[in-house]
Order: sequence, then structure tokens, then C-alpha cells
Amino acid sequence: MKLKLSIAVLTLATVFTACKNDDDRSSSNSDSALIELKNHSVTPHFLSKHPGFENIKIHSLLSSEDQLVESPDFVYGSMADGCGLLKNSDGTFTLINNIEADYSIARITLDETFKPVKGEYIINSNATANTAQCSGSLATPEEHGFGPLYLSGGEWGGNSTYVFAVDPTKNVSTASTATTLNAMGQWTIENAVPLNKNAFPGKTIILIGDDSHGNAGGQLVMYKSDTVGDLENGKLYALKMVNTSLKDNDIINGSEYDVEFVELNETTYDALNTECINKNVMAFNRVEDIDYRKGSAAANREIYFNATGRSQYNDTRTKYGRVYKLTLDENNPLVGKIKVELNGDDLTGKAKTFHSPDNILVTENYAYIQEDPNGYDDEAIKQHDAYLYQYNLQTKELKVVLESAHRTPAAIDNGYANIEDRWGKWEITGMIDISETIGVDNTFLLIQQAHSWKNDAFLNPDGAGTNEDSRNEGSILTVIQGLER
Repeated sequence: MKLKLSIAVLTLATVFTACKNDDDRSSSNSDSALIELKNHSVTPHFLSKHPGFENIKIHSLLSSEDQLVESPDFVYGSMADGCGLLKNSDGTFTLINNIEADYSIARITLDETFKPVKGEYIINSNATANTAQCSGSLATPEEHGFGPLYLSGGEWGGNSTYVFAVDPTKNVSTASTATTLNAMGQWTIENAVPLNKNAFPGKTIILIGDDSHGNAGGQLVMYKSDTVGDLENGKLYALKMVNTSLKDNDIINGSEYDVEFVELNETTYDALNTECINKNVMAFNRVEDIDYRKGSAAANREIYFNATGRSQYNDTRTKYGRVYKLTLDENNPLVGKIKVELNGDDLTGKAKTFHSPDNILVTENYAYIQEDPNGYDDEAIKQHDAYLYQYNLQTKELKVVLESAHRTPAAIDNGYANIEDRWGKWEITGMIDISETIGVDNTFLLIQQAHSWKNDAFLNPDGAGTNEDSRNEGSILTVIQGLER
């Protein structure tokens, strides 16, 4: 379904019992007196705190085995991922949440206290042609100049690998139809991130991460329009090194390099790959998530993105993963400078423990980096479960905040984990800052993709039928309270 979108749209060593009761204390402030952050799920979280973060609070909010009071048949499906949160005029909240391995997008309603009470699928696997919906970004008029509109990345599985544009108020009766933004091209899309409206006033700039690795590599893509909210009539570009002889591994830690975004004429997957090769577009090793620094307009032009790496192509591209910093020119978004900010391939550096950094959230002062371990842990220092890192953008200090802690006997004995399963490494993902939305400072959502927690009751939850290739894995949504922004 095609929709005109050229205006401002819609003007652990945690054990079972400790996990279950961890920080089950209410919190509120004068701005949100009704908010009560506490455990609402019957499922514990499986996250252990690292030294220095003992005082943060973790609440288990929703899981795949929960029954919500207003929709008891709703199942929070497999590999929940990117999300966005809105506060409604009646004081309730709407969470739009990608359900990656069900190829669908869910809408979850939370009441005035922030308790999940209803879930429904507004995009199902028929609408996505069984294409995984990975990370997503919620555009709002206050932050981006248009919206509210949820942008979701179609990544793997089916052939609808486009940016999906989703109205948060979409009627569930239309769940089998979806709007794709074809002008942004067909990629292996992890996320599509609109920049803050102050970064380049009067323009719409959306950065897209291409989670590919073949000969063309993964690209950092830009959609640019000179009209605010125009998502159909702009032009498409991809990042290219000014010195075209430089490869990924030639970018040295701490050094800056000139880049430009070269215009692309194609929009379909194979044609774009060929065009990127012919135009010497930079071949990263699986560009994952992207975010910009919050704060001033200058900060909003400071972009951080992850390349998760891969065990192949490590002669010219990252193997264990990197975080890159891209600074766009104040007067021209098509030029800038790039540097490696954190390098998982440097086994003596500060990011030496990196094992496939995937999603990233950037606040005013920190970057929060989430791992999806891909299994090639041939270096002992990589042999850990998924980490959540905190990177101080000012002091450049990198710390581990949390680790996936699903390998405890209690987790295994209660059926939540199977360490012998090939999906034994869980993923930490979907982190968003909800502090301003709920009026409680230093508060975030964070998701665990519980790859080895399997139950056929989790299959095909979106109502699209039984022919889809859905996973039967569980997901756990948590609230993290007390992290600095």
C-alpha cells in the first residue's frame, strides 16, 4: 500500500528468586505521580549488574509467557527488537515494538502507572512478506519535525527489505497491509534513523544501516530531502571515503578521515549493490544500528554507528565489531569526517571485549552499546555472554553495565535457558531512553532476546496464519532505572 508522506505526517550471578524480586520497588516524581516502576511480568529478567552499577534498578515488565488483562490471547513474540514509546493524551502509553522473528510489529498499551495491559499486532507477516523487522525509530514533531511515525527496518527472511512507515494509531484490521518507503532503497536494513530537526533545519535527513557483508559490504546510507517530512521525493546517497583506496581496516584508531555521500540512482537490492561497488562506496562489515548525540544542533550532527563484524572478510573489514563516529558538516550533510571510536579488533584496546556490537543508543553524554554475540569467540576475552556497555562521550571511558545472565542453574532448571542449544547466546537489544516520555529521569527500556527459551505457544502470534516461518523463542522486556544520560 502506497501512502503520500510528503508532509509532517499526522501533524545474575542472578538467581531466579533474586531476579524475580530484584528492585521491585515503586518510583515516581512530581511530574508523573502515577508512574510506578516495578515488576509486572511473571518472568524474571536474566541480567547481572557489573561492578559500579550495583545501584541501578531492573524491572521485568513483559515477557512471552505473560497474559495481559485486556488481551489475554496476545503473545509477545520471538526476538522483540526495536521500539518507540509515546505518551497518550489520557495519560496512558503506547509502545510500538518490532517482533523480529515473527516478521511483525506489535502495539502494546501501558496504563497510567506504566503497567502493560493490552497487546495487538498492527503489522503482520503477510504485510512484511515474512521479512524480519529489526530496529526501529519513532519520529515525532517535537524531535524530528514530522510524525508521529514509526520507521522500521526490513532486514532478513523475506524480500520486502525496505523501510516500513507505520502510523502508531493504525487499525488492527489493516495489519496485513503496510507502507514501504521505496525511495529509501532496498537494503538489508537494520534501522532507519531520522536526525533531529535542528541538525539541518528545513531538511529531512534519514540514515540507514545496511546489515550486509558480501562483496559490496554493508553501507551507511543517507536519504535527504529539502522538505521537512518528505519521505518519498528525496535523493539517496551512500558514504564513500574521499581517499577511495582506504578500506575499513585502514581507518586507524583515533584518526579522522574525510568522507562524502555519493548519490545513488538505483533503489532495488541487487542494482544498489552493483552501483555501490562501481562507485567505491565504503564496504563496512554489517552496519547495524545508528544514533545521533542528543543536545545542541552541533551534537545532533554527531553520529555513532556500529559494524557488528563477521568472521569472514576480516582481512579488510572488522571481525569482532566497531563503533564509528561520523561528524557531518554544519553547512552540508553530504560531507563529513569519520573515525573509529571503539575497535573490537584491537585486543589490547579499551574495546577488546567487544563481541558483535549490534544496537546503540546515544544520549547527551553517553553511548549505550548492546551486543549480539555471533559465536566466533576464538579469543578468550570474547568468551562472554551479551554485554551492555556504557561509553562516556566526554571522558572516553568504556564500562560494562550489564551482562546476560541466563546460564544459572535456576534459569536452566525453570526452562528459560538451554546452554547446549546453538542459540545459547542471548542478545541484548532494543534500548531506548524513556526518561522524558514518562517523566522519570535516567530510565530506559531494554530487551532480552531469549534465543534458547523455546515454547511452541510462542509460534505465529500475529494472526497471519501458520504458513509463516516464525520462531518459538521467548522475549523479555525490562525497565532499567538509574543509568546516567
